[in-house]
Amino acid sequence: MEEKELVALDFDHTIIDANSDTYVAKLAPGGVIPEDIEALHKPDGWTKYMQQVFLFLYQNKVQPQNVLDCLSEISFTPGMRELLLLLSSFKRFEIIIISDSNSMFIDHILKVGQVAHTVSEVFTNPAYFDQFGRLHVKEFHVQDMCTLSSKNLCKGEILQSYIKKRSSEGTQFCRTAFIGDGNHDFCPCLQLSVNDLIFPRIGFSLCKKLSRNPEMIKAKIYPWESGFDIKDVLL
Repeated sequence: MEEKELVALDFDHTIIDANSDTYVAKLAPGGVIPEDIEALHKPDGWTKYMQQVFLFLYQNKVQPQNVLDCLSEISFTPGMRELLLLLSSFKRFEIIIISDSNSMFIDHILKVGQVAHTVSEVFTNPAYFDQFGRLHVKEFHVQDMCTLSSKNLCKGEILQSYIKKRSSEGTQFCRTAFIGDGNHDFCPCLQLSVNDLIFPRIGFSLCKKLSRNPEMIKAKIYPWESGFDIKDVLL
């Protein structure tokens, strides 16, 4: 078995310093999404909400290039681009992204940031522009087993499935590090062992949730403000 270290990251407010979905929504006329669409914004229905946002943008003549140009404006979280480049230079690290964003947004931003090559695999909601220029997004999966996660994406299940798959392919992870910020990042943290690491972003909901539930966590916790903080621990 080849031995490596797995680094799994969220995307919005972790790799990038914004929520890519809400950032693109500013392309709506006047930067405002209609109230009837906003009413669909529920904790368990984010993907369906964004489907309607993308439809609204399309109906208001927002072109694919407008969307991509908007995404290109988003900054990486301080030190995060440097972290991805540095870790990928070591053969012992394997990097994956698990995010409730979508494949179109993530792939484009990683390409613009010239870090797409650092990531082995991206687990997110599939998205594409159709022939008319409308952006479609679909659920990654539909699950009702995990109440800590959204119905369309359980990060804990994805993480465990990936570790098992890589084991069957001959790669064993001696240590797993999970880097995130939000409530839905709590589930994968519960999957980690005493050998593993959790990096919650300071000031965000994951950090607060971990501090309220220390008895549920086995892994070591290292709150972070920049990718440089994470680098110092991993290396």
